[in-house]
Amino acid sequence: MRNRTRRAAFIVATAVTTTLVAGVVTAVSAQAAAGCQVTYQVGSQWAGGFTAAITIKNLGDPVNGWRLGWTFPAGQAVTSAWGFTASPASGNVVATNLDYNAVIATNGSLDVGFNGTWTGSNPDPAGFTLNGTACTGTTTPTTAPPTTPPPTTAPPTTAPPTTPPPTTAPPTTPPPTTPPPTTPPPTSGTPTVASDGTGRYRTVQAAIDAVPANSSSRATITIKSGTYREVVRVASNKPNITLRGLGSAPSNVVLVYNNSAGTRKPDGTTYGTFNSASMFVDGANFVAENLTISNDFVENSSGVDQQAVALHLNADRAVLRNVRLLGDQDTFLVNDKTRAYVVSSYVEGTVDFIFGGGTIVIDSTSIYEKRSTGGPITAARTAASKTYGMLIYRSTITGATNNTTQLGRPWGPDAQVLYRESSLSATMKTAQPWTDMSGNVWQNARFREYRNTGPGAGTNGNRPQLSDAQAATYTPQRYLAGSDGWNPM
Repeated sequence: MRNRTRRAAFIVATAVTTTLVAGVVTAVSAQAAAGCQVTYQVGSQWAGGFTAAITIKNLGDPVNGWRLGWTFPAGQAVTSAWGFTASPASGNVVATNLDYNAVIATNGSLDVGFNGTWTGSNPDPAGFTLNGTACTGTTTPTTAPPTTPPPTTAPPTTAPPTTPPPTTAPPTTPPPTTPPPTTPPPTSGTPTVASDGTGRYRTVQAAIDAVPANSSSRATITIKSGTYREVVRVASNKPNITLRGLGSAPSNVVLVYNNSAGTRKPDGTTYGTFNSASMFVDGANFVAENLTISNDFVENSSGVDQQAVALHLNADRAVLRNVRLLGDQDTFLVNDKTRAYVVSSYVEGTVDFIFGGGTIVIDSTSIYEKRSTGGPITAARTAASKTYGMLIYRSTITGATNNTTQLGRPWGPDAQVLYRESSLSATMKTAQPWTDMSGNVWQNARFREYRNTGPGAGTNGNRPQLSDAQAATYTPQRYLAGSDGWNPM
């Protein structure tokens, strides 16, 4: 492990004000200061891979929309990012803001990060640019003040010609036929939910309960930074809900509870795995952005059953963007009728921590097996009638101990799981990455890999691969399209 810090500053574009009075034009120089600090820190590194955190602190005028640039000096590449998109992902990298974090206020900080790959060496970038301007490490005015007064123009000696008023009314422009959006931008106004009482509601559940039932309009619930210890339920009659964290990183807004399968309810019965979740989502078209959903039940802390779900998705067309899902065993349940797209996120657990019979694409996401003895990541129960189950796409797989992590096991006999174009660390059990479950033999399931990289990648008799021709029909779009052509990418 190593820590590194680089600091730099940026300059935003010059603003010019023009005043027109009685034919006199004066150019006024903008004096707004601009600058920033950038901290680049490699938090962990392993053979062929690493995790880096970037903090941008804005010392100047507010920024609305940003592109952070740097050059990897030794061929490193971004494999999955949170808080930005990277294009290109190697060489001269340009990181572009997401919708929720485009604005950086004066003296505000923004935390983003990524998982990456390296070969040979992993030196830090030599510098950064913001919106195309080199970061200099200082705070400066955007335009220097003039050293001489502007020229003056004498008033005219004759009166200007007069123009008679028009004889016909000017044309009118009809009002737009599309109403403005009803949801205010998340970075302004009062948050919907704030545990300190500065929002409209103190709990996330209260805000969800206030949304009209069966509404066809999207309701965006903004959540102020803080920890919200509650069980959250989005009922089936509450479609089109967005939960959006207002922190600078998903770790700033935490929705958490600690039920487990063996936890007793008030009536003396136990919750069981499916009902142990910290969040239940049954409403279609659900979106979660920039927050953490956690079950902090501690495995092996008691004699009760260990399964403890963080998120139970039972909703079609769900999107998780820049979200952290934290748990131990059975972190993330994707139920049978679900189609879900998870992007630029982070998922951790110990055993079967992405499981269920639904259809899911996990894109550009970091997946971490945190148990020292390792275990299987997925436990799919795909129906035989369904072509598509789980796709892990362009993501990064890491773990706590080398040669212990497994790709998955079949909860159902027809389980379908594909790891495609992902980076597999040395924690992968390369000789045998799939295993059996509950009488279901992994060789009979639909388990495949395609063009994975990293020290945990490879081909042998226990690692069936897709051909290029087969891969053309196993794309993220094909997984999620269904009968309505849904494409959230």
